[in-house]
Amino acid sequence: MISTLERSLVYPAPPVSRGNWDSRWIEKEDVWFQSRGAGLETASLNGWFAPLRGAKRVVLYAHGQSEHVPNLVSVIARLQESVQASVLVYDYRGYGKSEGRPTEAGCIADGLAAQQWLAERTGVLPEDIVLIGRSLGGAVSVAVAAERGAKALVLENTFSRLTDIAAYRFPWAPVRNFMSERYDSVERIRRYHGPLLQMHGTRDRVVPAKFARQLFAACPSQQKRFFVCRGGKHYEPAPLEFYSALGQFLAEIEGGRKPLPAAR
Repeated sequence: MISTLERSLVYPAPPVSRGNWDSRWIEKEDVWFQSRGAGLETASLNGWFAPLRGAKRVVLYAHGQSEHVPNLVSVIARLQESVQASVLVYDYRGYGKSEGRPTEAGCIADGLAAQQWLAERTGVLPEDIVLIGRSLGGAVSVAVAAERGAKALVLENTFSRLTDIAAYRFPWAPVRNFMSERYDSVERIRRYHGPLLQMHGTRDRVVPAKFARQLFAACPSQQKRFFVCRGGKHYEPAPLEFYSALGQFLAEIEGGRKPLPAAR
């Protein structure tokens, strides 16, 4: 079982009171859906769905360990503008208004539930959704893509394995021996053969770039690209250049597909 100390380090969810839950900067719907999994308690999850009329793509965005939905307004706006996408952002169990307590198995189940809800809402197949994950959300997105596929997998400042990062940050402790939450994305990404775009900052001291490179090398995809963010740090937002590169990457892998119907 996950210890209280490990839970506090892996899942430092911000208080619900922190953040503007009534933001008017974007047009969005407050949505709820159920997350279930073998051996897991069913959790009711909350998210924001921001449909875009005439959208070319559908994006599911998974946030980092110290964020929740209200932190993602600018991310939604940039994804809508740069890649013409309808976007769902959601909170894992134990984050924001979502019920339950976060665990590795639970967060992965939540990602799968969010992908399924978004597919049903927009009328596309789950594997035709673009999965974007930041840091911890990248590990969740890797797991979802490995199990169910994705139109493209996009990772921001994502680690190889959580145990690698723990050992890097606490070199004096045998953390690999007692950690319950491992998020072995290197092993999982070996089962994903679809397009991959991965970004990492050169000044990331939380997840050094060498761990991102290990993850990138493990992916067997023939359509993968590594975007180097010069001077980028872990908690900084992705630069505008990355969103431009993302739009170009998606256009290349799509090969001129027609736009999707307007989201309901």
